[in-house]
Amino acid sequence: MKTMTVRKTSLLNAGKQTVFEKLKVLKTLQYIAAPMATFIPVEHKADLKWEPGETVSFRLWLFGIIPFGIHTIHVDRFDVEQGIYTNERNAHVPIWNHEILLEERSDGNCRYTDIVEIGAGWKTPFIWLWANWFYAHRQRKWIQLLKLDPD
Repeated sequence: MKTMTVRKTSLLNAGKQTVFEKLKVLKTLQYIAAPMATFIPVEHKADLKWEPGETVSFRLWLFGIIPFGIHTIHVDRFDVEQGIYTNERNAHVPIWNHEILLEERSDGNCRYTDIVEIGAGWKTPFIWLWANWFYAHRQRKWIQLLKLDPD
């Protein structure tokens, strides 16, 4: 299946370790995705933390009102130095491979990059357009989150 790739980078006003610690917590994903996407764990684990080898399924809602089925995230890599890599999928988008790279800058801030490979058959260009919008939104929410909760 042909795929398309989304790549978005932002400078975050926090150190690499601070950003990484926030990435470990489910509520961070839920905050930065809302309201464009809502992730509700199929198994209600309030204390869910991301770790290599972990597979988690979510009920995915677009814009909080459009059901998009079950979205499964398998964590392949979760490391502050090597980054994060997940294999994700749902019935509409069978390939959604997401990499997050964190780079410490000399000013103490962090360069944050999302790289997402998307494969959805004939729907790929449309999903790719939405994903570009979604990841720009997520990175704006990251900036907002770090202003509200810098630690």
